[in-house]
Amino acid sequence: MTSTVPALGTRTAEGSALQAVLLDMDGTLVDTEGFWWDVEVEIFAALGHTLDDTWRHVVVGGPMTRSAGFLIEATGADIALAELTVLLNQGFEDRIDRALPLMPGAARLLAELTEYEIPTALVSASHRRIIDRVLTSLGPQHFALSVAGDEVPRTKPHPDPYLFAAAGLGVDPARCAVVEDTATGVAAAEAAGCHVVVVPSVAPIAPAVRRTVVGSLEEVDLAFLRGLIAA
Repeated sequence: MTSTVPALGTRTAEGSALQAVLLDMDGTLVDTEGFWWDVEVEIFAALGHTLDDTWRHVVVGGPMTRSAGFLIEATGADIALAELTVLLNQGFEDRIDRALPLMPGAARLLAELTEYEIPTALVSASHRRIIDRVLTSLGPQHFALSVAGDEVPRTKPHPDPYLFAAAGLGVDPARCAVVEDTATGVAAAEAAGCHVVVVPSVAPIAPAVRRTVVGSLEEVDLAFLRGLIAA
């Protein structure tokens, strides 16, 4: 989904070094990281394999090819990567069709960014078919563009998705604030040169230079994001 990119010379960008906000999807805006794991557990159970719960930290936040490939190798399951990818996407879609809970503070943050005309992009390792389904619930009007994991040569943890989003918005990655929930996503955003706000969803993540860790999106608003870039 791509829509008209708002002009950067709006009242919202004036007086601020912040040029755009780039947001991850699963586990950041929507409470769906657990959905992926539940689907993986069910599929492998049907194949006769039990997933070790510690593997959840390995597969969270990564591209599907990496996560699915790891699980096939770890279990020795007799299934092709392409077939497993189809099953994972279908299982996830079935779940979000039943319920799609937003993370606390997500709706309020998106509404504020839209009100003040801050250029905003959705940047996810999920495939386009998944992103478009989720956008229906999140509200496509909140995003100038979205980047899917199957639309870039290299997805997270590589910087490509965030560099692609910044280029699409016509902004400097160094003046973008990224909101992420996993180490994989954080690595991608930092490699792109962005400031990162982390709301850990599954595994803890430590603060670092140009990386701020918060407990919830309830702590994040436009003034907070502008302050990061100004600092």
